[in-house]
Amino acid sequence: MKLGVRAHDFGKLPIDELAARIACHGLSCVQLAPPKAIVGFDSDAGRFSPGFAYHVREAFQRQNIQIAVLGCYINLGDRDAAQRRPQLERFKEYIRFARDFGCSFVGTETGSVNSDFSAHPDNQGEAAFQTVLASVRELVREAEKFGVFVGIEGVERYVISSPRRLKRLVDDVDSPNLQVIFDPVNLLCAQNYRSQDDVTDEALSLLGDRICMVHAKDFTITNEKFEELPAGRGQLHYPRLMKWIKDHKPWVNVLLENTQPATIGETVTFMQESYRSA
Repeated sequence: MKLGVRAHDFGKLPIDELAARIACHGLSCVQLAPPKAIVGFDSDAGRFSPGFAYHVREAFQRQNIQIAVLGCYINLGDRDAAQRRPQLERFKEYIRFARDFGCSFVGTETGSVNSDFSAHPDNQGEAAFQTVLASVRELVREAEKFGVFVGIEGVERYVISSPRRLKRLVDDVDSPNLQVIFDPVNLLCAQNYRSQDDVTDEALSLLGDRICMVHAKDFTITNEKFEELPAGRGQLHYPRLMKWIKDHKPWVNVLLENTQPATIGETVTFMQESYRSA
């Protein structure tokens, strides 16, 4: 596997300093959301250019770091079309410039019917699914023009909340330019965590051929509340996940979440040892 991190977990820094700090921890790839990670780049609306993208690309290349995915997290399920439209156009801009960043992958979760991304019972309904389907179809058609992948990540509280619902989305869009970001923790909650092996196995069975990126974190249950943690500090069955990665997705980008520079060394060691022993 190629182990990496969300760039903004190291803070918002000048691009050369950011790349150097990440490289110090032996990481080889990043998920980059420019407004969250690059100082002086507070808004991305209309600000991309081939020159800017290549400048960022070179800074990471000098540190032997791949920009594995551009993170552009938008609300694909927002039932307010006026709120959804500018977000779709923003994502398309990422698609158009992705190759200049040296990247072929732009990723997002699917969001909620609520504009503020908060959970809502209607997220599990057919109307919400159709809104997301139409949004993803539009983005994938743009990606097909530029030879770029759209990566969709399932999240238990959002519209695309389960392996079966994500499989249906993939089948309905019917394009190789739609791929999957797999985060097993995002598919779990306080109600289903005891069945985590079943949830993970279902996801890998239904979506394994479309998984092009893995997110790695952990979870615990405290007073019946689901809490996220850095990888190796909770209850996720990592040997099972690592065995699948080793057998089916060699050299896949595995991006750490819920990390911080002060403790990331422990997380990197855990991930490397887990992979070796899988």
